[in-house]
Amino acid sequence: MKYTRLTKEQFEELHPEFTNFLATQSIDKAEWDKIKVEKPEVAEQELDVFSDLIWEGVLAKAEYLEHFSKNHIFLFQAFDTYVQSIVLKSLVVEVDFLTKEGLQWLSDNMFTETIEMKVGKKVFTEERNASVFALIQQGAFLSDGQLFKQINSIIES
Repeated sequence: MKYTRLTKEQFEELHPEFTNFLATQSIDKAEWDKIKVEKPEVAEQELDVFSDLIWEGVLAKAEYLEHFSKNHIFLFQAFDTYVQSIVLKSLVVEVDFLTKEGLQWLSDNMFTETIEMKVGKKVFTEERNASVFALIQQGAFLSDGQLFKQINSIIES
């Protein structure tokens, strides 16, 4: 497998797509039920291939990611060959960006000496989607890029 297998909940959500995926391989419900019983290793392979296909589609479209921790916020914009990053760090250890209050504090103190801001760029050393997936594995999630765009426009002005 290139990525990770989808969860049971994700498979349930993608049931119609999975059915179509099996149909492209001339596998109907009766055949699928038979494979699960008689050839569980083949069924596992089908689940893995489908999971990779779904991940590949999601990662290909992924542009913005965010990762929040207690004192850091990592914002990413992924391009074809590199990722742009903005890292915000609270120099006030009591602040917790995982809370509503912490985010309000960030809003009030964004451009003070209590926030350290770093901008970076990293060229992908492996395939783009694998690199984006690695960020997700580390805790990042896909976003609409609103926060990245806001902060980036302020930095650039």
